[in-house]
Amino acid sequence: MKMPFTSDQFFNVFREYNQAVWPVQIFLLASAIIAVVLAILKYKKSDILIGMILGFLWIWMGIVYHLLYFSKINPAAYLFGTPLFILQGFLFFFVIVLKKKVSFRFNRNLHGMLGALFILFALLFYPLIGHAQGHIYPASPTFGLPCPTTIFTFGLLLWSMKRLPLYLIIIPVLWSIVGFTASFTMGVKEDIGLLIAGVLFAIFWFLKK
Repeated sequence: MKMPFTSDQFFNVFREYNQAVWPVQIFLLASAIIAVVLAILKYKKSDILIGMILGFLWIWMGIVYHLLYFSKINPAAYLFGTPLFILQGFLFFFVIVLKKKVSFRFNRNLHGMLGALFILFALLFYPLIGHAQGHIYPASPTFGLPCPTTIFTFGLLLWSMKRLPLYLIIIPVLWSIVGFTASFTMGVKEDIGLLIAGVLFAIFWFLKK
């Protein structure tokens, strides 16, 4: 698949982004860990806080990464990345925070364990695999960027106690295909995990009653 940018340009976007927003990456990673703890310990406001975290992460990716940085090398970010990621963020706010239609809880069943695996992969193994591939910070996709954050999102959504509405998951699933195609072409082999997570999530969503 022919990309409208080179590999050097692609990784330079990561470098520019990471250097510009530091130390926000720590805050984004901490927010992800907080969301996981909230789903496991289950406080009264856990679901609302998780929805706020997911909404913020997706709006952050749409505005800060896609609009301010990725659009410099790929105009498609204006058409796909920015509006759809922002829309996804507002969907999380609307469905989880305002309407309170989603409740999260970690259970030791197949959905729960697979979700935990996705989360662990996104937060730990994704950067480790990237480092082994020579993707060294700051020229590497950190948490808060689309691919690892989408894998993390799949993990949390698998902890939903009820089947999620289709409109809430279609953008992340679509991105798992689009993002994998682009990133893998650029040599980001850790994004194989993105495609696998998207496919498995879609299957488990379809089978969930």
